Amino acid sequence: MNAVINEMASEVREDVIHRVREEIARQGLTQSQVAREAGVSTSSLAQVLSGTYAADPTRVIQRLERWLARLKQHHEAPRLPEMPPFVETPTAERIIAALGYAQIAADIVVVYGGAGTGKTTAAKEYARRFSSVWIATMSPAMAGVNPSLEEVCLALGFRELPSGAARMQREIAARVVGTGGLLIIDEAQHLSVAALDAIRWVHDQAGIGLALMGNDLIYARMTGTRSVFLDRLFSRIGRRLRLPRATKDDVTRLANANGIHDGSEIEFLCQIGQQAGALRQVTKVIRLARMMAASRQEELRLTHLRSAHADLTGVPA
Repeated sequence: MNAVINEMASEVREDVIHRVREEIARQGLTQSQVAREAGVSTSSLAQVLSGTYAADPTRVIQRLERWLARLKQHHEAPRLPEMPPFVETPTAERIIAALGYAQIAADIVVVYGGAGTGKTTAAKEYARRFSSVWIATMSPAMAGVNPSLEEVCLALGFRELPSGAARMQREIAARVVGTGGLLIIDEAQHLSVAALDAIRWVHDQAGIGLALMGNDLIYARMTGTRSVFLDRLFSRIGRRLRLPRATKDDVTRLANANGIHDGSEIEFLCQIGQQAGALRQVTKVIRLARMMAASRQEELRLTHLRSAHADLTGVPA
């Protein structure tokens, strides 16, 4: 009986080793990648695969089995349909035009408004189309002068961060002067007054375009009770673009790009586009609806869109 059990264990072990080798060859993986994902040491994996593992390989084989099972699950899972990488909505056209003005005129623009209107997506598309464009995305953790300038340095491709805010300012300005470039600060509402003024200094010294993008707070802070720092920045703004919400034309353009032309379907998506998240939520609904339709081998219809929206929001269709 023990001989039979040992023989079966040996067959399982050899099968696992064979399948791991196949996956390494098929996907062009390194043994260190497989070891890291499977949770074993690289040396243990190498020895098991070469048949030189001196100890009992059961534990390693079990972990490799689980790794193979996860791979299979990943390969068999339904895929979210590919979405158009960029849809030039009317709002996106306005954003790109404002960014173009800032770069050509070496001026400051403020693009602000509701979430999900496509500000970040349009900025990334602008950076893809034109050279010398850098996007630094801020967060609450980057509110201060030092962390915000560090983020700008990273956006510019600094390999090593200069020490101290003053040195960072000087080296950022030296890096971009004469480039005719554009520095885009996304989520700028997170920055403190001092951080905004530090970035304004870079614009002044280097003579490049500067775009501040964010929600309504970024502009409200400049038009309310302003400190002398924001007065200096406010007086330099050359163009302001407010985007309160996604428009019906934006949603229609996005729907059409995804093969949706039926009036009732577009009307439903336009209703979603007026809610929180706007175009971001519309995109998620379309993606999930397309996956639902594909899994049933059906053409995408309003019922799929309603079901997708219900699944995403928890609100019954």
